[in-house]
Amino acid sequence: MKTPRIAIVGAGLGGACTASLLQKAGFHVDVFEQAPVFSRLGAGIHMGPNVMKIFRRMGIEDAAVDMGSKPDFWMSRDGVTGDYLSRIPLGEFALREYGAAYITIHRGDLHALQISTLQPGTLHFGKHLTNVVDDGSGIDLFFQDGARFRADIVIGADGINSCVREALLGPEKPNYSGWVAHRALIQGSDLKRFNAEFEPCVKWWTKDRHMMVYFTTSSRDEYYFVTGVPHPAWDFQGPSVPSSQEEMREAFAGYHPIVQTLIDCTTDISKWPLLNRNPLPLWSRGRMALLGDACHPMKPHMAQGGAMAIEDGAMLTRCLVETGLQDYTTAFKLYEANRRERASRVQGVSNANTWLRTPEDPAWVFAYDIYAEPLQSGMAA
Repeated sequence: MKTPRIAIVGAGLGGACTASLLQKAGFHVDVFEQAPVFSRLGAGIHMGPNVMKIFRRMGIEDAAVDMGSKPDFWMSRDGVTGDYLSRIPLGEFALREYGAAYITIHRGDLHALQISTLQPGTLHFGKHLTNVVDDGSGIDLFFQDGARFRADIVIGADGINSCVREALLGPEKPNYSGWVAHRALIQGSDLKRFNAEFEPCVKWWTKDRHMMVYFTTSSRDEYYFVTGVPHPAWDFQGPSVPSSQEEMREAFAGYHPIVQTLIDCTTDISKWPLLNRNPLPLWSRGRMALLGDACHPMKPHMAQGGAMAIEDGAMLTRCLVETGLQDYTTAFKLYEANRRERASRVQGVSNANTWLRTPEDPAWVFAYDIYAEPLQSGMAA
């Protein structure tokens, strides 16, 4: 009797986490990633207690805590005056009240840690998906290099331009949000050249733009910023383009001297379009299901986009364990029923860019434990 197989398309944070959890649950899983190799590219990322509880199940919580920076507060400050708008306690408070740490970390370091948990030989690089065919009894995946793989179910974790989403719903370009994000990773040695106090986790705000800044390592030798700035149209080719100190100074003219000093520290800045999609009418069909940005992309303004993909993977694993792989139809219904409301709420708050700007209780996000929630009915809306 043939062993049932699960194929995951995309080995980013959501895909790698889902594969690891499914493998630990006893499923046979292969992961297909279009990048030719793994490299420490990317940017910083926040991992809240809601995700650290999932990492606990994966066996990587302690390593992630040791690797990342552990801010005591999320600070929000007025971009011009520097006045504090909110000081949200993290650190020991998060451990006590939310059940796990809050860390900021380099996305590449976290990704490598996740990949290290996968079974040898199950992650396949250089696999650019070109076609997906569901014949009712299984799914064939076709790749640009001529390779072909047959699976019992396919999970699309392949981002906002998901090929699996296209197979489910047809081709449709994502929407440009009207905003861009500038990104820069600054070495600690460059920070030390300036006599300024750089806080571990701070977001600088004015009415129509912001800059989020934080350390990405436990030694705090890397400092990262990401912005949100209005831009009338994305009129460039490719996923990003180079930016510059001059462009940053123009975008943040009038901002606090600490922000100006931070811009002075940069040597390599990129600019990325912030893309969105309208809510999808379905998250699965037949033998295919979606998660993360393939399913519910959002602006990064809440620092929960990666977290939602990881939560998706944990819930999908939980549902497949509940039903067994043979009853994947019920598992997919359970998955959507137990994820749509929370993912949509986070998506809405993130897109509105209001998260923690003023004092509020973030427990609905951070205290959430995906394993403690009772499974709701599989009758998804």
